[in-house]
Amino acid sequence: MTSVHHSAAERERAARRLLDSSAVLSLDPLLEVDWDAPLDTSYYGLSPEWSALFGTRYWSEMDEDQRKELTRQEIASIFSTGIWFETVLQQIVLRDFYAADPTDPNFQWALTEVADECRHSIMFARSVAKLRAPRYRPHPAAVRAGRWFAAMAGGEAAYAAILVAEEVLDVLQRASMCDERVLPLVRTVNNIHVVEESRHMKFARAETRDRLSTASTARRHASAVVIASVAFYIVEGMVSRKVYRTAGLDVARAVREAAANEHRKAVLRSSCAGLMDFLHSCGLLTRPAVAIYRRANLI
Repeated sequence: MTSVHHSAAERERAARRLLDSSAVLSLDPLLEVDWDAPLDTSYYGLSPEWSALFGTRYWSEMDEDQRKELTRQEIASIFSTGIWFETVLQQIVLRDFYAADPTDPNFQWALTEVADECRHSIMFARSVAKLRAPRYRPHPAAVRAGRWFAAMAGGEAAYAAILVAEEVLDVLQRASMCDERVLPLVRTVNNIHVVEESRHMKFARAETRDRLSTASTARRHASAVVIASVAFYIVEGMVSRKVYRTAGLDVARAVREAAANEHRKAVLRSSCAGLMDFLHSCGLLTRPAVAIYRRANLI
């Protein structure tokens, strides 16, 4: 009984620290981003090494303007995927804390996180428009799965899946936010997201461990597969096929070369090394889950 109270006290202290951090280190995209600056097409949209086609024969045949336009469309697609998953995340968090004690710092932090995600989604949406990108949507199967996940997911499956989505995007954004080849608007957006998501990831890690502490072996194994499946959908959906059409490329060839791109696979694996270590420490790298992560090139 004492350990339960101690755990609750620890969670409360952690939530207070996150609230304090949010009060000091929150950034308003409407004020921080220069939305009125014209789009300077001399910049990349993300570090070129993160392009799905970097290192391919197709990339070597493209001129610099084509490469820059491709990366601007790629980041627009990635931001669009971010909007989709952040709306899923908000539903999960609100449902999880529905009718909870409003005086609990954990409840207040949950609402703070939702508020952050709302701002991020608007920031991403405005960025997509600024990048002159069309509407990029996840595959219909992913949309259906996301709707189910938002309505049904709970416990460690929900929070570890949130962590997976945030970690993959975080590494990409950290690589680009200090890269002077990248559009200043995108660098600023990435910086805002990285700063605020670091708190969200701490919360997701803590919640994952906390929920797993009472999980049966069967539930942990089921959750491991659900989490890996979410990771697969997110990674597969980050760069829409429509990106290649918008950038003026041969879609079939671009998709084929991106899928076989060993550089891309190595970048994804290295970016997820820390995440995989965490999932392993939680017992969430079961054999079926590992098979899914391998298919997504995350292991």
